[in-house]
Amino acid sequence: MTDPISGLSRSQVQLNPGAEKAKHNKASEAAEAAAPKSAAPVNDELILSDATETAMATAEFDAEKVAKIKAAIEAGNYPLDADRIAESFASLERMIGGK
Repeated sequence: MTDPISGLSRSQVQLNPGAEKAKHNKASEAAEAAAPKSAAPVNDELILSDATETAMATAEFDAEKVAKIKAAIEAGNYPLDADRIAESFASLERMIGGK
């Protein structure tokens, strides 16, 4: 089945190969967050890599496709396939270690 908006079939959709690494990083971050903090106030700072800065500055997207999706949502005509959504959730659960 091909999605009428994206034009992609199920076989063309790929799972995120970095998901396992991201899951591990989140676990490490949670452990660090649970560690005792010093009483002195700390100023947080976020430093983005050059690649991230470039990607954000030159982000490309299909404005026409976004407009079509917005119009379909506003008109109440956005196609939802309950079976496909359920299968996607089941796939995500398996990927993150669910049963």
